[in-house]
Amino acid sequence: MWICHAERPLQVDELRQALAVEIGAKDLDSENAPSIGALLGACQGLVTVDKEASTVRLIHFTVQEYLFAQPGLFSQPHSVIAETCLTYLNSPQVKNLSSNSSPDYQIMPFLKYSSRYWGTHANREASDHARVLRLQLLSHYKGHPSAVSLLEQALPTGYTTGTDSPPRFSGIHFASFFGMVELVASLITAQCCGINQRDCAGYTPLSWATYNGHEGVVKLLLSRNDVDPDRPDDQSSTPLLWAALNVREEVAKLLLGRNDANPDRPDNQDSTPLSWAALNGHEGVVKLLLSRDDVDPDRPDDQDRTLLSWAAQNGHKAVVKLLLSRNDVNPDRPGNQGGTPLAWAANNGHEGVVKLLLRRKDVDPNHPEKRGRTPLLCAAFYGHEGVVKLLLSRDDVDPDRSDNQDRTPLSWAARYGHEGVVKLLLGQNDVDPDRPDDRDCTPLSWAAQNGHKAVVKLLLSRNDVNPDRPGNQGGTPLAWAANNGHEGVVKLLLRRKDVDPNHPEKRGRTPLWCAAFYGHEGVVKLLLSRKDVDPNRLDNNGQTPVGCAASASHVGVVKLLLGREDVDPDHQGGSDQTPLRPAALKGKPTNWASGSWAGLGRNRVGSGRVWKPGVWALPPKKKARKILSLLFRKSQDATHIS
Repeated sequence: MWICHAERPLQVDELRQALAVEIGAKDLDSENAPSIGALLGACQGLVTVDKEASTVRLIHFTVQEYLFAQPGLFSQPHSVIAETCLTYLNSPQVKNLSSNSSPDYQIMPFLKYSSRYWGTHANREASDHARVLRLQLLSHYKGHPSAVSLLEQALPTGYTTGTDSPPRFSGIHFASFFGMVELVASLITAQCCGINQRDCAGYTPLSWATYNGHEGVVKLLLSRNDVDPDRPDDQSSTPLLWAALNVREEVAKLLLGRNDANPDRPDNQDSTPLSWAALNGHEGVVKLLLSRDDVDPDRPDDQDRTLLSWAAQNGHKAVVKLLLSRNDVNPDRPGNQGGTPLAWAANNGHEGVVKLLLRRKDVDPNHPEKRGRTPLLCAAFYGHEGVVKLLLSRDDVDPDRSDNQDRTPLSWAARYGHEGVVKLLLGQNDVDPDRPDDRDCTPLSWAAQNGHKAVVKLLLSRNDVNPDRPGNQGGTPLAWAANNGHEGVVKLLLRRKDVDPNHPEKRGRTPLWCAAFYGHEGVVKLLLSRKDVDPNRLDNNGQTPVGCAASASHVGVVKLLLGREDVDPDHQGGSDQTPLRPAALKGKPTNWASGSWAGLGRNRVGSGRVWKPGVWALPPKKKARKILSLLFRKSQDATHIS
């Protein structure tokens, strides 16, 4: 019964504690809780424990189908569950918990479920005994631990119960939360609560009834003259705003029927009910609100964004249509970041909305936001081909307009590998495929750096693209591809006769040096297969490719480099060191007077001094030892040893 009719899957400890409750008993007997083994045994293999979620469930959905098909199998299950929850919540063990802080669910695991759902079960099947238990609980509900638990679970994200001790949450708030019309009516008649009383989050009973869409309670409350239909909560959200946000169309109608409900009242973010309805695409609620003369459809929020802007960003085509049909809506109004409705729609790839906006003569398709990005650039940045197509079909769209970093739509599309967008842009006569940005990087350079082989192919097929153009740090497309280990791109670039495989960047590092430093063996192989590649070329610090590979412990790269006849393993760079020394230094120094390398019997002459065996007593790591072995093997001069 519990597994089939609970509102959510129950944790093992929750179910055990629920089964321990004796309905109507004053105290809880913890010894009544069955062990999980006893529970599973009693159910004869029809239930199991989901180990990942720690919940108890039926072994197969067909078991639940069968149980639901037998209506007489469980007698009034919701009433039984409600009575169990209420007996539990009325127990001294629960009542004695502190109401000044979040409940300890480890001590009372069933508290969370019973607090949140007893009202749901009672609404479905209310027995006389459940009503008695309900009144017992609600008579001291304000500050009850179950009220704290319910609020924690029910309040929207960002809302808190404040610093109230105990928190204000009365019986009428609870009854309105669950839509218990009869109970709300009884509490009002008994005059035991304030009808406009706010709880600790500022919610009135009307707010809760509206939030959860309980039309019956809303009708009952609005039928009274002493109800304030416009009283806001702590976030300045009115009941009408909650109705708009949560798509409570019928409730919104009831609220708009009151003359004292302001349909355009903003919350703390300057968002009105219409703003929230438009943001979330609630077409019916938007229609209702737009029918009012006292609603401003172009009112900006605290980000200077209008509701058209929000609807466009989220792709709510029907809402955009409704708003564009109004003469008092500016279709091209930018927010405080400069983005227009068209820019937002293009940014998120909403083709239908883009089409609607491009039909308007009062929409500028080139309007840049604060970073200088036009709608076309936004669409290219995120690879929205359909939107790019729509924008390029316009004669008044500049396809090569750059942003504040001098990056064009093509530059961004190439950088992120949007092949389809790159094709579309290269088909435009007024697009410069070799235009550099503020870092002097071309689209080809960005595509090579990020390994977008298909885009590199497209760009290299153009005669007006320089395949060897360096950026402001001196790195060419080949250097970037080698640096990041993109073998496919390196292959494409090495096929070109107009690409210099030895071109150094500002620090003097060639493509081979970069590939060796980062241990990209495949790229090193490709470069070494070229006879015109200099494998001994020093960087500005006087280090060779084999030296940097040795210092970085790239065994495979060192092997490849030493496989070339023209690689000098004894080359003393600008620091007067051979590759052997940085390789040896990869170990940890122990005793300066002795060590495993002291018995090698080799000296190195350098800087006017002789390093004798035992001075560099460094037990190298496994990789360093392997590299040293390779270097020793190739070394021709015994004096040039680190």
